[in-house]
Amino acid sequence: MSRRTPRLLAAALVAGALLLGGCAEQTSPDTTPPASRSAGASFPVTVGKLTLEKRPEKIVSLSPTATEMLFAIGAGKQVTAVDDQSNYPPEAPKSDLSGFQPNAEAIAGRSPDLVVLANDMNKIVDQLTALKIPVLLAPAAATLEDTYQQITDLGALTGHPGEAADLTRKMKDDIAALTKDLPQRPEKLTYFHELGPELYTATSKTFVGSVYALAGLENVADPSDANGSNGGYPQVSQEVVLKADPDFIFLADVKQAKQNAATVKARSGWAGLTAVKEGRVVELDDDIASRWGPRVVDLLRAIVDATAKVPA
Repeated sequence: MSRRTPRLLAAALVAGALLLGGCAEQTSPDTTPPASRSAGASFPVTVGKLTLEKRPEKIVSLSPTATEMLFAIGAGKQVTAVDDQSNYPPEAPKSDLSGFQPNAEAIAGRSPDLVVLANDMNKIVDQLTALKIPVLLAPAAATLEDTYQQITDLGALTGHPGEAADLTRKMKDDIAALTKDLPQRPEKLTYFHELGPELYTATSKTFVGSVYALAGLENVADPSDANGSNGGYPQVSQEVVLKADPDFIFLADVKQAKQNAATVKARSGWAGLTAVKEGRVVELDDDIASRWGPRVVDLLRAIVDATAKVPA
């Protein structure tokens, strides 16, 4: 992630290039699916207001999450350029194109037959549409169902509906397996999800908050945005965290802000927190914790594995 002001970081999270560990197990995308899975795809295909007359072969993705989805459904060979924040999978054709400050002329210079965006910055959708460039706007998901729908839409538009169906089915099965045998606790374990050392966070009303809810955790930041005026991404005071004394602190700012268990412990007053004393400061992978694509399973696995160490 690029280094931005705290408020821009929070906005980027909502948009999808956010800062949402190392303990997560990564799901490798299948970039070479069996030809039979795509053989049944037919065009034209319509998703929402977008109709493609034929399979796109020059896709430009300006969304890191969309990039992960495209490669995971086997459409990677059709992707000719991705934005400067798309860093997974490693073979994605990274460019200097920006999803935060998209330039219609630069995008058009790639001669795309499909552009996938997470944000309509600078009214880029209208600009590209005026140039007769097909655009799919796939904004940050609010629920897992949104994620599944985006994968399904991309599968249809790229000629990989079968692979998309397989992927969503596997994600659902993996999530069900991870949550099936969660221990029954008399009281829910509590947590604080840190987006940055300035203490921006995400409540249960956000996508990442819903993932923690799957693991049966209670978010100590929920009262800080009870009315939703901050869109689920409030900045809390140090006193709020100290008073809440969460059982876990999950860090989603390990890469972009160099935070870790040691830096958290060094903060004034934080050494006495239960999460710190019990060694429950969990360092997440910033990218996995900020995207709503296939690797959300890895995020849930990291959360479940961490909390499983606490006896019921």
